Amino acid sequence: MWRFLVTAVEPFIAPVDELPADEAIRRHVDEAARAIGLESDVGEVLDSSYREISVQVPLRRDDGSLLVARGYRVQHNGARGPYKGGLRFHPDVDLTEVRALASLMTWKAALLDLPFGGAKGALRVDPGELSDRELQALTRRFAISISHVMGVYRDIPAPDVGTNAQVMAWFMDAFSSRHGYSPASVTGKPVDLGGAPGREAATGRGLVYMLEAAARRWGWDLTDRRMVVQGFGNVGSWVARELDALGARVIAVSDVSGAMLNDNGLDIPRLVQTVNAGGRVTDADISYVKLSHDELLTLECDVLVPAALGDCITSANARNIQASVVLEGANHPVTPQADAELAERGITVIPDILANGGGVTGSYFEWTQNIQQFTWTENRFNAELRERLDRVFDEVASYVEQRECTYRQAAYAIALERVVRAIQLRGYV
Repeated sequence: MWRFLVTAVEPFIAPVDELPADEAIRRHVDEAARAIGLESDVGEVLDSSYREISVQVPLRRDDGSLLVARGYRVQHNGARGPYKGGLRFHPDVDLTEVRALASLMTWKAALLDLPFGGAKGALRVDPGELSDRELQALTRRFAISISHVMGVYRDIPAPDVGTNAQVMAWFMDAFSSRHGYSPASVTGKPVDLGGAPGREAATGRGLVYMLEAAARRWGWDLTDRRMVVQGFGNVGSWVARELDALGARVIAVSDVSGAMLNDNGLDIPRLVQTVNAGGRVTDADISYVKLSHDELLTLECDVLVPAALGDCITSANARNIQASVVLEGANHPVTPQADAELAERGITVIPDILANGGGVTGSYFEWTQNIQQFTWTENRFNAELRERLDRVFDEVASYVEQRECTYRQAAYAIALERVVRAIQLRGYV
């Protein structure tokens, strides 16, 4: 049995910056274990994944050449329920990254008090280089290759980097061909196939709900606050448009084409229109000054939202960050060394497992509706999302205030206690 002690969180001992992502997350978990007084060897279970699958996914391309992609699905821990986690298509993904993101999903689902364990999947391929036929064929082949460990009550994927609702539709159809029609086998689907109205915007909108909850707690007025958003994909673009609608001043954004700045505030509706038409942010016919990606991260602002890929704030640039708050839209955008440096400088970091939890929460709503065969309105979806995220933020903020720790330390401590309690109750070890 395990003993849970309510103690202050020990000071963070800054590790080297070049840790693999899975080791960096393990540091946060180890710190949380000390914080809750976990006296057990259960950490040996949580340090590793329950199951890791690596499959070969061959594809005969349109030009007759053969592409052999590598696919992964990592299931970290399922003590609290079916595995849940995104499906990423990216040419640089590897097993270490997928393992880290699966672990992150365990802690995120637990913190949000969702009945899921953590998983992640990936296909090492550049989807931008594939035709629609090739992308569909590769997705279906991958789905069939891992279908024996997937399912409505086993493991439910969702969109991530390089994937979207259409990819989820193909995945669901391929899985259904083996197991019968199963719309709840994936989330983030098109609405016409059982997707939930509101799910597409849930991650970005959830980030803004979290910021609004923080603002109420801190006595902030978000009107005219200076916001910087790194990344203008699904998450970043929704963050920008929601902030703009609140009256905040989004002064800078970026995507793969570059970064842009307008101190008076960018024309977000025009940017969204440009990107939705297939362009890049720098193609927009608006007034801006072009910046490098590094310059964007170090702009003076109230809130910086890193919403692209991970490890963008490191010990190399942490000392130059001029934001009052870093709201982590991406997974693992701040390295442990940088996290410690930001904390020392008094910069508040709202961590990924708390900040970007709108996506998996929205997936839970979609999964539940599919099982019940009852669809909510988008208004209900958004109201339920806000209510849950407000509640979770207040819980973490109270922990921070009572124990004088960082938001990341509090979030991991709460999540770890929930996972370990589930392990204890189930006799998992």
